[in-house]
Amino acid sequence: MEATTLTPTQQHLLKLFSFDNSEAYAREIQEVLTRHFQAKLDQESDRLWDEGILNQQRLDELRKEDLHIK
Repeated sequence: MEATTLTPTQQHLLKLFSFDNSEAYAREIQEVLTRHFQAKLDQESDRLWDEGILNQQRLDELRKEDLHIK
């Protein structure tokens, strides 16, 4: 079996979870991370839209694609 090395982010998250291992705390951390990554996704989507890379036509095309087969 190959040893797995944790990334610095994974190590930091493990330290965070070691202080309070309640279900409520885990949900709170999940909510914070979800908001963070949603904001990053929104920023990137806005950038792509502003640069003309993403537009309504492209969104309509993506809606019809099966992204699981690629």
